[in-house]
Amino acid sequence: MIYLMLPGDAQVGAFKNSGIDGELLVCRECLIEGDVSGETLDEFFINRSAFINEAFGDDPANYNAGVASQFRQLKELSIRDEINLWYEYELFCAANLWFCLSLLANTEAAVYRVEPIYRTMEDRWEGFGGATGDDMRRCFDSRIRLTEEDVELGLRLWNAFRSNDSTELMRLSDEVSPAFPYLNELCEAAAVRDSEPKRIADEIRQEGSENFADIFAAFRRRAGIYGFGDSQLKRVLETT
Repeated sequence: MIYLMLPGDAQVGAFKNSGIDGELLVCRECLIEGDVSGETLDEFFINRSAFINEAFGDDPANYNAGVASQFRQLKELSIRDEINLWYEYELFCAANLWFCLSLLANTEAAVYRVEPIYRTMEDRWEGFGGATGDDMRRCFDSRIRLTEEDVELGLRLWNAFRSNDSTELMRLSDEVSPAFPYLNELCEAAAVRDSEPKRIADEIRQEGSENFADIFAAFRRRAGIYGFGDSQLKRVLETT
């Protein structure tokens, strides 16, 4: 079976116009923020559900049905299966990708990464936004198969990320693999994710911006590597 995990519901429409066949999964998480602790996967999902409920007011039952269920399927893949992980370049997606790879650490399935290859260096942090069905097909046709070492690197990146181990993140940033573009930049951003977004948001407000749309646009220009959406930036602003 061919499985395809998209980075969010926003990409479903374009994907359905791509002509690509397979079982569709959707990543509906934002692991760049909130509690990522848990000794077991069940405990992890309980903690995430509590955070999502507190941050967004979503029912825990919705989390289990619409979020956790998608990830759990990664643990059930067999040697006959193929999983295609559609993730963007910025840290928001990178954290979600690293988590997926931690779930796939012992898989015998073929693992691929699909990237938004149609992006230029200038707009690379925009990801799959605005993608057409043809764009999605081009990205799929250029997918990268991950080696066992790549999957293991993803696991180590996730463990360093979730434990806020800046030293390990910076050590791992020197790893080179076509499956992990911009890894040095991402690890640097991850190492200061608790302070740098706030610093940048403070700087923008000190320059006189008060309208959220203006602040968001400026933040995206200066800190697009974080991939923050409205909700993430609003929580940063609440602490400034």
